[in-house]
Amino acid sequence: MFAVYAASIDAENPLSGLQMGERPEPSVPEGWTTVEVRAASLNHHDLWSLRGVGLREDALPMILGCDAAGFDEDGNEVVVHSVISDPSWRGDETLDPRRSILSERHAGTFAERVAVPRRNLVPKPPELSFAEAACLPTAWLTAYRMLFTRAGVAPGATVLVQGAGGGVATALIVLGRAAGLRVWATSRSDSKRARAIELGADEAFEPGARLPERVDAVMETVGAATWEHSLKALKPGGTLVISGATSGADPPAGLTRVFFLQLSVVGSTMGTRDELERLVRLCVERDVRPVVEATMPLSQAREAFASLAGGDVFGKIVFAR
Repeated sequence: MFAVYAASIDAENPLSGLQMGERPEPSVPEGWTTVEVRAASLNHHDLWSLRGVGLREDALPMILGCDAAGFDEDGNEVVVHSVISDPSWRGDETLDPRRSILSERHAGTFAERVAVPRRNLVPKPPELSFAEAACLPTAWLTAYRMLFTRAGVAPGATVLVQGAGGGVATALIVLGRAAGLRVWATSRSDSKRARAIELGADEAFEPGARLPERVDAVMETVGAATWEHSLKALKPGGTLVISGATSGADPPAGLTRVFFLQLSVVGSTMGTRDELERLVRLCVERDVRPVVEATMPLSQAREAFASLAGGDVFGKIVFAR
């Protein structure tokens, strides 16, 4: 079957290890099933995999991709939850110390078919296209968990989203708006700030700008470049939720501000199958749809990866057939 995979790892030149071509059909362990992939979305995780983050040399070649929507073996339309927990694990899958996600230990979704545990399949409602549904399991699920599980914000709260433009950031804006939050966003790009407001952000600012007032929660995926501003933006008792560090993982500590203002700094990773089901239901009931920058065939994966690496994407790129 045709697939997009990592053939080698290079931290400095990640696209050098990206390959496209024929790969064996997925093996199907007991309790697993196959999904015919109709759409799969591109994530920063796929770029990090090519740099060797979360992907070991001895696992190569590895089919990339975390997200997918398609048909199960019975012809049902499904969305794939990509967090793979140990079969004996019970409860929140993201807390399993042995967890992984597709494309780390098990072949990913950038292929014609993918094997997943049966319990990882969520029904896809007809109201969502395959391309829309394929955006949900990583970036949108991450945003859902950040806002509603880890930050626990309520309608009327003010939330700052750092780095508007990426898949998680755009999801945070759209979901926050749908939940009745006041959403502010930052971006270095004039056009991305304008698009953030079009999506539903109440205001958009340059990075590091002085805000009209302090906020209840900050959603942080940028890391070192925005860390100090994120801490300063919080009101006493506020919460900073971090799910990534695209600009670097060693931010200044800011410990004095954290303890003096009793701030909470909370990590967040992906989400559970139950949260994915609730996210799917929210999208249908509130007519919320992911922001899709472009839809293209898998054969154009190199161009898609280059756009993502260059920061030229607003929303999600989806591979569809």
